[in-house]
Amino acid sequence: MADGDAMNPEKRVRGGRNQRREERSKGAAVHRPYIVRGIPTYDILSEENLIRIEQTADRILAEIGIELREDHEAMRLYKAAGADVTEQTAGIWRVKFEPGMVREILKTAPAEFTQHARNPANSVRIGGKNVVFAPSYGSPFVMDLDRGRRYGTIEDFQNFVKLSQASPWLHHSGGTVCEPTDVPVNKRHMDMVYAHIRYSDRAYLGSITAPERAADSIEMSRILFGAEFVDQNCVVMGNFNTTSPLVLDGVTAAGIRTYAAANQGSIHLPFLLGGAVAPLTIAGMVAQGLAESMSSCALAQLTRPGAPTILASFFSSMSLKTGSPTFGTPEPAIASLAMGQLARRLNMPLRCAGNFSTSKLPDGQAMQQSMMSMMSAVQGGANYVLHSAGFLDGLLSMSYEKHVMDTDMCGALHAYLDGMAMDDDALAFEALNELGPGQHLFSTQHTLRHYETAYWDSQMDDNQPWETWDEQGGIDSAKRANARWKKTLAEFEAPALDAGIDQALQDFMARRKGAVQDMWY
Repeated sequence: MADGDAMNPEKRVRGGRNQRREERSKGAAVHRPYIVRGIPTYDILSEENLIRIEQTADRILAEIGIELREDHEAMRLYKAAGADVTEQTAGIWRVKFEPGMVREILKTAPAEFTQHARNPANSVRIGGKNVVFAPSYGSPFVMDLDRGRRYGTIEDFQNFVKLSQASPWLHHSGGTVCEPTDVPVNKRHMDMVYAHIRYSDRAYLGSITAPERAADSIEMSRILFGAEFVDQNCVVMGNFNTTSPLVLDGVTAAGIRTYAAANQGSIHLPFLLGGAVAPLTIAGMVAQGLAESMSSCALAQLTRPGAPTILASFFSSMSLKTGSPTFGTPEPAIASLAMGQLARRLNMPLRCAGNFSTSKLPDGQAMQQSMMSMMSAVQGGANYVLHSAGFLDGLLSMSYEKHVMDTDMCGALHAYLDGMAMDDDALAFEALNELGPGQHLFSTQHTLRHYETAYWDSQMDDNQPWETWDEQGGIDSAKRANARWKKTLAEFEAPALDAGIDQALQDFMARRKGAVQDMWY
């Protein structure tokens, strides 16, 4: 403290108050491996309307079918299960399913499963009443207030893994949190998996961009966990997109089979842009999304019955005046709520929604759109919420500041999903009875016992009087987030990793990288 500050009692008091607040926040932010929801889901569709959507999905699969491209083994599996398979041209098949067939196949999919983390205390349970938050995924660009928007690098990738690991409000390390464009395309998957292993002790996603890259992700996981453990337990997952409308390409199908054959998890996600690759009506989007995700999930179960499999949806609208995608709008949020009901009827885990936004800055638009989308995930019953932190610019950019702002929101959602305690202490008769009518409750024993833990305490919000905020520089939330991510990275300490495992991972990467030429596109 400067000499002038030492002589200023007001600054001393304010500094002490801020320090105590920081300490209370750290104490309250006890990391949970995942959330077990304490509130019910919000069911918006009647039984009659759920059946109509399911019947439409069945009709899509029976009368239109899916187009399967360039995966003979996937074709063989579908055909052996009883699907009607017709070759359109060489290596391209139309696959149709009788109503109810896909649902029968999906009965072997587990309703819940555990994805193990290298720190067992951070393993996540996916399905049922469990909710897992993971950071955003897939952005080619990154941005912050200092350097603006730019292509992502492996350093940015490592930074986001560290920021996620440091947050008590995320549960999962995620996958391709940004594209490290300074590493060759055919080799960067290993650097990404290694970053998750080295800088986080939470569960993670592997590569899905080619079957051999999926296999590398699984092999690195075997080095970390042991081959026998991996064969019997889920330790890595892949996030697979169908090519909407109604196409399953060979790279995706082979990747799904690679993960499932190794008993590893797979997420099956149609990316539906209403009015472009899906009907613009909500019900039509949901029916198509259900059909695509179910048929993709079925391939995992045909490969290895019982392999961990997650039904998924990514609904987005568009500006029909310009053709631009829009995110965080109300109609896709409603679709996510409906998808939650449909997943529960299938008794399968669900991935949907997230902190979506088309804003180009971590501003009011970003957070308003994010809250609209994220609330649909937690209200609808999503079990695995990718894109929980950092999503900006319509998924094109991963934002340092928004990552911090979103994780703070995830903290609030922990308290929201906990619901309301209803024991005698929570009903708090004694708090009113101690001093009686007309007396404030600040000094009661009940208040003193709970004042540090009664409410979720944001590390980002400024709740001071306007005069105090103005005196301290009038700092807005984006600038506060900018300071916080820098402080977090400066103080970050990676969780310990066994030296022998670390060396084995690096040796594996060196061999695999040395065996092939660099590819940059």
